[in-house]
Amino acid sequence: MSGDRVVEEGVRRLAAEAGVELPPVRVSGDDPVLPSVFRVGTAAAIAVGAATAAAAALGGGGSQAAVDVREAAIAFLDERHFRIDGAAMDLWAPLSGDYRTADGWVRLHCNFDHHRDAALAALGLPAGTGREAVERACAGRTAVEIEEAVTAAGGCAAAMRDRAGWRGHPQSRAVAASRLVHLTRIGDLGGGRRGASKGGEGRALDGVRVLDLTRVIAGPVATRTLAAHGAQVLRVGAGHLPEVPGLVVGTAFGKRSCHLDLRTPAGSAALRDLVAGADVFVQSYRPGALEALGFGPRRLAEIRPGIVCVDISAYGRRGPWAGGHGFDSLVQMVCGIAHEGGDGSRPHPLPAQVLDHATGYLAAFGAMAALLRGAAEGGSWRVELTLAGTARWLDGLGRVDGAATPEPDVTDMVEEMDSSFGRLTYLRPPGTVDGVSPYWSSPPPRRGEHPPAWW
Repeated sequence: MSGDRVVEEGVRRLAAEAGVELPPVRVSGDDPVLPSVFRVGTAAAIAVGAATAAAAALGGGGSQAAVDVREAAIAFLDERHFRIDGAAMDLWAPLSGDYRTADGWVRLHCNFDHHRDAALAALGLPAGTGREAVERACAGRTAVEIEEAVTAAGGCAAAMRDRAGWRGHPQSRAVAASRLVHLTRIGDLGGGRRGASKGGEGRALDGVRVLDLTRVIAGPVATRTLAAHGAQVLRVGAGHLPEVPGLVVGTAFGKRSCHLDLRTPAGSAALRDLVAGADVFVQSYRPGALEALGFGPRRLAEIRPGIVCVDISAYGRRGPWAGGHGFDSLVQMVCGIAHEGGDGSRPHPLPAQVLDHATGYLAAFGAMAALLRGAAEGGSWRVELTLAGTARWLDGLGRVDGAATPEPDVTDMVEEMDSSFGRLTYLRPPGTVDGVSPYWSSPPPRRGEHPPAWW
């Protein structure tokens, strides 16, 4: 099957699983785009194509969606090409990375200080320890031993497994039991968004209000995509929550930003008021964390009947790792992707944070599919996605002879915008609806710059 047919079929399959009808997607280009044996470009085009087609469906009036495989794949390199006054962001903390163990490899994720401290404590090392000491500590233990110890201490680690090893893991089986983009109805009351379709005028999500309680890449990409199609996106963060400095800027185009401490009665009350006026609620807290604070999906549906709740996590809410921490690079390690990329001798990751970006665009698609379902059927909806589910899906797309593919020229996708941070250089959003590209109408805000209110 040709590349465009694979993408078209992938979008059709997603639409069927989500229970929505989408207009056909015009596809151009083919894999390989990025240096990988995995069909990264195909995955990117399906995810972007599905989100673009859903926007076209919400826009009404026979709108046509289009996606270019090369442009979709390049969009997954977004954070690599983001600049503030010409300066690139530093994505990895000094102790984050792959470490050789007594029987293989383990990856430590130390971008947040508390995860770094947990990893050092689990390894029996004092605060402030450097990388060489961490290397020595890892060399004397097995990869799974380190993974379990760091995780138990509240940190983030992943032992490198091969594909077969992951497929036999009980968490892998739990992930396989759920659909890639899993929609369920969670309430019978309400339905439909507050914003009305423009019938070909304006953007598809004009008038749709989105609460963004996400961090790092996958969730912020989802809500940034909704903003690019016209949604009002209010990012709800907090001063005590850590952020990756460059990412929190680069993923905030088109959004507003407020701070609420949900541990306090005032913060909780303010979020309830925001939920009452929202159409979509996107969160990437660990499964169960927001529910413990009184903002689980069913409670959200009681506050705002007809709401769409999008949950993004590493491994989902079922299985032995349910509720656990996880990041793109760690999921690549455990599910066999990093093992296959390096022929088992050492980890070799994908050429981009593919699981994060694909999950982000798929989450945007899921949110829009649920809006379509709500408008047609009523009710409130829950959309669930996992990085591990996206990894399984990518694996199922097959392989391509692309390991030696050169890095693509991104010049034609680069745009610039002034902001309070300085001059921003970024990659424009991929896909088109009726020949028009999505866009962000405002630069990234400062953290907590805006009040917790709709506008």
